[in-house]
Amino acid sequence: MKTYTAKPADIDKKWILIDAEGIVLGRLASIIAMRLRGKHKASFTPHMDMGDNVIVINADKVQLTGKKRSDKVYYRHTGHPGGIKSRTAGQILDGAHPERVVMKAVQRMLPGGPLSRRQMTHLRVYAGTEHPHEAQQPEALDLRSMNPKNTRSA
Repeated sequence: MKTYTAKPADIDKKWILIDAEGIVLGRLASIIAMRLRGKHKASFTPHMDMGDNVIVINADKVQLTGKKRSDKVYYRHTGHPGGIKSRTAGQILDGAHPERVVMKAVQRMLPGGPLSRRQMTHLRVYAGTEHPHEAQQPEALDLRSMNPKNTRSA
């Protein structure tokens, strides 16, 4: 028995649409990361980019459990001495770019390296319900029906 390795011609990429309204952030990010890598396919090959293109809408309505909205802190550094900046998850979600919370959660669930940076380009996150990818005819993925723990009412 030989080990199967996918060739570039064997890769079939689909477009997936996920509505993040009311979905718990960590559960959403783990499902998106699995789809971006292609681990949901039987022909998964670790060194190939065989994941799907994922569109996430309503990223501003994602849920955080516990007190993470006020306690979870995102840090960045300006590059100057003493230039560390911090913002809470709630500040980012209420700000101008709430989709960055979902992007960071997914990015941190992927392994670091050139392949995962290329896989992150297949993720498109939008704060509202509008997205410019109707021509690709994305399939809707219902995360609510997968597991009752995926949703959380405020």
